[in-house]
Amino acid sequence: MAKEIWRPGNMLYPIPAVMVSCQKEGEKPNIITVAWAGNVCSSPAMLSISVRKERFSYDAIKSSGEFVVNLVNRDLTRAADWCGVRSGRDFDKFKEMKLTPQPSQQVSVPGIAESPVNIECRVKQVLELGSHDMFVAEVLCVTVDDSYMDDKGRFDMSKAGLVAYSHGEYFTLGEKIGKFGYSVVRKNKNTKKKKNRK
Repeated sequence: MAKEIWRPGNMLYPIPAVMVSCQKEGEKPNIITVAWAGNVCSSPAMLSISVRKERFSYDAIKSSGEFVVNLVNRDLTRAADWCGVRSGRDFDKFKEMKLTPQPSQQVSVPGIAESPVNIECRVKQVLELGSHDMFVAEVLCVTVDDSYMDDKGRFDMSKAGLVAYSHGEYFTLGEKIGKFGYSVVRKNKNTKKKKNRK
């Protein structure tokens, strides 16, 4: 097997494409589409987003210390892309994309009502990394669209049609091929069968 050697670059794909809503006090809310986002801690629940300092939303997030991560599904993909290539300096993104500001439970920043999942966050730390600053934030509240709840009261991610971003392109999540721990469960079942045969 032959492999090419490339210079260092961002190749950790696929990653979530998320719409981050933010608001500076006394100004209209804005949306920035972020590809650099991820979980960083489970207890307390924390995540991070990375934003360039020159982006219009940077100052809103830095000054308010709050933001909402809104997950993107197939229906929101065009809006997510548009919000990622247009600036809040020039456009009211909620208005232009016909999106609804949704009052949040724990932060002053609105979420996006059309998003299947809204994650309300409060900034705990800002790390200056280079081209981007990373906002490390605690998750204060999560709201989910109840139309994606199954009959057992669980949120069915597969029905939400969530979107991933990979090297400049958007993809819906594909076929489920397993679940957390399935390799161990399968191994244990096989072990039990062998023991029973003896």
